[in-house]
Amino acid sequence: MAMETVQLKQNTRHLVLDLRQMKSFCEKPLVIKNAKGIYLNDIDGKRYIDGISGIYVVGIGHGNEYVIEAIRRQQEKVSFVAPLHAVSEITVLYAARLAELTPKGLGTLKFLSGGSEATESALKFARQYHRQSGNASKYKFIGLYKGYHGATMGAMSASGLGGPRKSVFGPFLEGFLHISPPACFRCPYGLKHPSCQLLCAQMLENTIVSEGAESVAGFFIEPISNTGGIVVPPPEYLPRIREICTKYNVLLIFDEIITGFGRTGNWFAAQTFDTAPDLLCMGKGMGSGYSPLAGVAIRDELHYAAFWGEDKANIQFAHGHTFGGNPISAAAGLAVLEVIEKDNLIGNGQKIGDHLRKRLEKEIAALGILGQVRGKGCLSCVEFVEDTKTMRSFSAERSFGKQVERRLLNKGLILRCDPNWIAFAPPFIATIEQADEMVDIFVQCVREEIHSGRGTTV
Repeated sequence: MAMETVQLKQNTRHLVLDLRQMKSFCEKPLVIKNAKGIYLNDIDGKRYIDGISGIYVVGIGHGNEYVIEAIRRQQEKVSFVAPLHAVSEITVLYAARLAELTPKGLGTLKFLSGGSEATESALKFARQYHRQSGNASKYKFIGLYKGYHGATMGAMSASGLGGPRKSVFGPFLEGFLHISPPACFRCPYGLKHPSCQLLCAQMLENTIVSEGAESVAGFFIEPISNTGGIVVPPPEYLPRIREICTKYNVLLIFDEIITGFGRTGNWFAAQTFDTAPDLLCMGKGMGSGYSPLAGVAIRDELHYAAFWGEDKANIQFAHGHTFGGNPISAAAGLAVLEVIEKDNLIGNGQKIGDHLRKRLEKEIAALGILGQVRGKGCLSCVEFVEDTKTMRSFSAERSFGKQVERRLLNKGLILRCDPNWIAFAPPFIATIEQADEMVDIFVQCVREEIHSGRGTTV
């Protein structure tokens, strides 16, 4: 091993990575040297398939020369404009183009740096909107259990996670409540769809009424929940949620930080489910990893009704971030939109997702541990069960999915792995042959882990 490689690995001790025990990471660090297309290469020369687009980020693939050149050109013009007093030309151009793609009526944009900032902005916008609309008592937010909306305190308060990822940071902000998600595979109410009559949606109305509609500002939801296990709601769920929110003047806030920018087969999941929110949080695939970029798309009428006026009225949105609307990020974001459009990447992503789900349903079922394959567009998930008759999950001690993850990494495939489910979300540029390579490796690793648990060899 070259001396510089050894030194690089030793220097990882200076870092604190996300949600990782650094002691074990530094013993065997994964340090990426370069990337191209759907592949990553580490400093030892090993190749990895990026089957999760970084973490639902790099939709157009790594090393896209068109985007890189757009960033270089913008750097030669201006790399920073303070959003407190000005805006760059490229940011205005980007906003106008993006407003043509967001759900109808959501043409007002607040640009930010990351998903957690988008969540915080939506929370603050909702509270200020109600205050300036004569409903100052509306301050509470309802979210879903197992939902995740970011790592800052407001975003974490809105999240419905349990366990150490959230509990170590309490107590949280006041005014945040949670209800059960539309998780039909394991219905929290023990019901079956459609005979359940969407009790999960009715619980939103029940909670609003119980808390007092005059106190509820917004409902926060991921159209497809990641941390819950790529939970895809019944098709009538989100339209029903929309009706309830409208009825009680509760702002419907979509967290599309993962599902936006083509991931579900349309520009946004709001279009996939034919349901327009009042606020739409975006990030991750927005800049495809080429520059930090996030934002909130706002229903125009909300902005003009409560925030648009004379300076002396002092009703402007009282919120900002230093790098919001950064010219470099705007250039990257605009170029990403152009690449997605000219290369029909949303259509290709849909084709790849359909192919992955078809193979996974057949081949994991053949191994006798398939609970369910679910997803939309280029976002898919396999849930494992130990018993396919009772749909009993593997024990926490077995942690089946995490054991599979170790095998996947050894064989050069990176996916999103939880104890009982594993997600696929490759870059939209993937080919059918590359998708097949991912499934081949995946099935092999699952089979090996099954036999390992039985004390046998493959």
